[in-house]
Amino acid sequence: MRSGSMFGMVRWLKLVFLKSPNTLAWSGHCGRALLIVVVASVLTLGQVFSAESAARPHIVVFIADDHSFLDSEVYGARDVRTPHMLRLAATGMTFTHAFVASPSCAPSRAALLTGLMPSRNGAEANHSRPRADIKKLPAYLQELGYESAAFGKVSHYKHTADYGFDHFAHDGFHEHEAIPAALKWLRERKSAKVLCLFVGSNRPHVPWPETAPSNDLATIALPPTQMDTPQTGHARALYSAAVTRMDNELGQILDAARAQMGTNVLFLMTSDHGSQFPFAKWNCYDAGIRTPLLVSWPTVIKPGTRTDAMVSWVDILPTLIELAGGVPPADIDGRSFAEILRGQKAEHRDRIFTTHSADGKMNVYPMRGVRTKDWKLILNLHPEFKFTTHIDLAPRGDSKPGYWGGYWES
Repeated sequence: MRSGSMFGMVRWLKLVFLKSPNTLAWSGHCGRALLIVVVASVLTLGQVFSAESAARPHIVVFIADDHSFLDSEVYGARDVRTPHMLRLAATGMTFTHAFVASPSCAPSRAALLTGLMPSRNGAEANHSRPRADIKKLPAYLQELGYESAAFGKVSHYKHTADYGFDHFAHDGFHEHEAIPAALKWLRERKSAKVLCLFVGSNRPHVPWPETAPSNDLATIALPPTQMDTPQTGHARALYSAAVTRMDNELGQILDAARAQMGTNVLFLMTSDHGSQFPFAKWNCYDAGIRTPLLVSWPTVIKPGTRTDAMVSWVDILPTLIELAGGVPPADIDGRSFAEILRGQKAEHRDRIFTTHSADGKMNVYPMRGVRTKDWKLILNLHPEFKFTTHIDLAPRGDSKPGYWGGYWES
């Protein structure tokens, strides 16, 4: 109930109980006592409506593509510029132990949108889809009165229609017009419903930009798993430029959400898995499965906080359902971490499970992983298979020589 409407109701009650000729008999102690009871009830009802409104935020989820956990200023990188991630982190909570369910695009995103691990939702191999009979996140939120929309790479390429969003657009390979389309749609939106908006960037997935602001190898910080060569340094510089472009898109969506929807916006930023470098994407090492996760919700989440609580991407669905005022389903793998966001708990999981089940002929070595705070076990299901990825098997193009030699969809 709006405050103006609430005080208007109080004024109307005064007129009825104290001024109306037909109720003069009530103008004594009895009438005033009844008025106090009614007004108190109205004020309480207004508080209930206000609390309900606060518990039903607009929701914006921004998903980066192939962005490794450590490759931002929020997580300590010095050769990657991500000012908008820093800005978002300053207004909310930074997770240091967030993990995806799978280190490849389709199964990772399907796990987020179903709350189920790949083996349970059916999307195990890359490019695969979850079963049609499984309830997806938009359906849960629509039942709670939400409008749902998706722009860009939210599910895997051209899979978005399967997930039941009310609106979606530009879900093809590197359709960068998704960002301006989302901004335009948000500006022109007239609906009074609460909104859940997913925006998927295509960056820093390859192809990377042709040039980088700086290609000074002395400023490039290569992880120990990457060979220190000029070619690798150049690839890292281009990848870093792509990360910064993703960050710019994040900043545009963040500003538009706050301008159009006010302060009652739950804004979540994350990435589907690690970058397309050795030991990262398509692998259950941390560079493949550990992801950035930043969540902001003014007045609810304490700004500038960090947590080492272990959370999985399957936990995002039940968390959003709970924060939207619903009851998370009990028959999924995900568990809500809403209490972490509210500062009511410090721990969530004691282990994380991850799975990679091949990607056609490019990645044919299925593996499983379990990760605790201090240890990780990776099981190679076919140790006799040769370890390959797109890095050594992808077609080589003459126009893109060097570390990659060619670009591809994945």
